[in-house]
Amino acid sequence: MTTSARLLALLGLLQARASWTGPELAARLDVTVRTVRNDVDRLRELGYPVTAVRGAAGHYRLGPGASLPPLLLDDEEAVALAVGLRSASGVAGTAESSARALAKLEQVLPSRLRSRVDAIARTVDRGPDNTGSNAPDPEVDPAVLAQVAQAIARVEWLRFDHHHQPHLVEPYRLVSWQRRWYLVARDVATREWGTFRLDWLTLRTPTGRRFEPEPLAEADYDAFVLREVASSGWAVHARITVAAPAPEVLGRINPAVGVVEPVDDHTCVLVTGADSVETIAAYIGMLGLDFRLTGPPDLVEALRVMSRRYAAAVDHPDAGT
Repeated sequence: MTTSARLLALLGLLQARASWTGPELAARLDVTVRTVRNDVDRLRELGYPVTAVRGAAGHYRLGPGASLPPLLLDDEEAVALAVGLRSASGVAGTAESSARALAKLEQVLPSRLRSRVDAIARTVDRGPDNTGSNAPDPEVDPAVLAQVAQAIARVEWLRFDHHHQPHLVEPYRLVSWQRRWYLVARDVATREWGTFRLDWLTLRTPTGRRFEPEPLAEADYDAFVLREVASSGWAVHARITVAAPAPEVLGRINPAVGVVEPVDDHTCVLVTGADSVETIAAYIGMLGLDFRLTGPPDLVEALRVMSRRYAAAVDHPDAGT
C-alpha cells in the first residue's frame, strides 16, 4: 500500500476497536512495528489523538480530541447513519444539522451505497409524528438535553426553573416518551421524586456539587414517568368521575392514559391529561362509559362543542342511510 492508503487503513483499524498492540497492527497492515510507529506519528500530525501505552501490556488507542476528525465507516455503518439522519427529529435544531451532516455523507458515499440509501428514501413513508393530539410536538433545546445528561453522568445537583418555579434536584434518568423528554429527579430539600418536562425547563448555573446516588426503589424509571405524567406532566389535566368500578375502567385504558382512584363499588375517578382539551375530550368518549365532568372550563366547553357536532351528524337527514 502507498503511505496514504496505509494511513487510512490504520485509522480504520483504530476506529474499529478500542485498542491494538503494535504487532497486531503490523500484522494487519503487513508492515514492521517501526512503520506502525511512524504512521501513528503521521496521524498525530494530522490531528488524530492516538495514545500509546508502553510495556508488556502496551497498546495504541484512538482517544478524544479537541475537534472531531474525519471518520471511516464501513458499508453498513454508513447506510445506518444516512437512514438515521433522514429520520432525525424530536430535538430542536436537529433538522438543519441532520440535513448538513447527511449532505456531507451522501457526497462521499460510493454509488453502490448511495443507491441503497436512495432506495430506502423512495420506498419508505413516514407517518406524522403527532398522531395522538392536535397540539404541536414540543421541541427540546439540544444544549439543555446535553447539559442535563452530563449532570446525570457526573452525579451532580441540577438547578433549574420548571414552569417558572425554582428547583434543586438530584438528576437520575432521562426518559423519552411520545416525542417528549422527561427528567426523573429527586428534590434535594424534600427528598420527593418527580418528573420534569425538558421543554418546560430553564437551566440555571451548574452547581458542580456531587451527591451520593440513591436510585428509585423500583428502578423502573419508565413506569414512574408514565404514572407521573398522567397526573402532572401534561399541559391540561382533568379529574373525571366515571360511573363504573375502578377495575372496569382500568381494563379499558392504557396505564399511560391516567390514574384510576376508586370511590365505591360502582364509581371511580379517572385522573388524566393531554396537551389539549380536545384530546382529553376524545379520550373520554373512547371509554364507552357514563361519566361526569365539572372542569376545567375549557374542557367542559370542548365537550359541549363535540356533543353538538355529534348530535348534528346524527340528526342530519342523510344519517343512517
